[in-house]
Amino acid sequence: MTFTQWFQSWGGEAFGWFLATTVLILMIALPLMLAVAMIIYADRKIWAAMALRRGPNVVGPLGLLQSFADGLKVMLQETIIPSAANRGLFLLAPIITFTVALIVWAVIPFGPGMVLADINVGLLYLLAASSLGVYGVIISGWASNSKYPFYSALRAAAQMVSYEVSIGFVLISVVLWADSFNLSKIVLEQQGHVLGLFNGFGFNPLLFPMAVVFLISALAETARAPFDLTEAESELVAGYQTEYSSMSFALFWLGEYANVILMCGLNAILFWGGWLPPVDWAPLYAVPGIIWFFSKILIFFFIFSWIKATVPRFRYDQLMRLGWKVFLPLSLVWVFLVSGYLMLTRYGA
Repeated sequence: MTFTQWFQSWGGEAFGWFLATTVLILMIALPLMLAVAMIIYADRKIWAAMALRRGPNVVGPLGLLQSFADGLKVMLQETIIPSAANRGLFLLAPIITFTVALIVWAVIPFGPGMVLADINVGLLYLLAASSLGVYGVIISGWASNSKYPFYSALRAAAQMVSYEVSIGFVLISVVLWADSFNLSKIVLEQQGHVLGLFNGFGFNPLLFPMAVVFLISALAETARAPFDLTEAESELVAGYQTEYSSMSFALFWLGEYANVILMCGLNAILFWGGWLPPVDWAPLYAVPGIIWFFSKILIFFFIFSWIKATVPRFRYDQLMRLGWKVFLPLSLVWVFLVSGYLMLTRYGA
């Protein structure tokens, strides 16, 4: 009996399904919020270690409660809305960013069968939903009625469109190889993918360059350094967040870090075997798949933080050049290479 069937057995078909789905959503959303709080703490600790500083170390043991103290602080602050701002859109923008960051987790498989909505077009849903996040940034920039947020919104629109295109072509290469848009099937197709030993498309020499392109594009898509041009403090104060305070500011942060965790998870799912162990060796399967998945997320998050702590910010023209003149042609050529290789080997053309 499945989780949903158990609820339906005593709550009726419709109400039982609703109740089961609500509980599953909370089982994803609440731990995700906790993970965001801890990942912000980890981010600050990693930056501090690389700069030979201590980082958060006062609130709670080892500073572990710092993020919760920051959250309490912003909850108690007054929400200030500029007099010339569009009040409705100004408040709506952070809600959009936060909500979109949550809904994409519906199709993420945490382990075998551990997914809220195991739909056949999961990858398309994820691409469509994640691209909506830019609307929160654009609306906040326009509704603030201030020049710095508006410049930031224009940058965000151009940046996200530029890197969505290359991410789309990278995903086509993965879909061609996995022969499915279903994220669970994409993970299973990676089992013993290379020499019958390694689990992951990333171990395939033909797909490894696309894994690197996807990782860098994920940095740009989430506006992480060195691509954080939308909130470059040396140029735009705080970008689209400049006029925000209190919980509206916190919602932007929660959405941003939820997206970062999502992109780390996507790197693991699409190229490095998702919940599978790195090597297709029976004893490694004794470790629960969700542990492998979370371990890979943490590894990629460390890479994200490492890059932020060490790589200087790009100029805007460099950012655009990388997206349109390097990644787009490269990912497009790779679609032809992968499809040609598969036609010769898998389909015998």
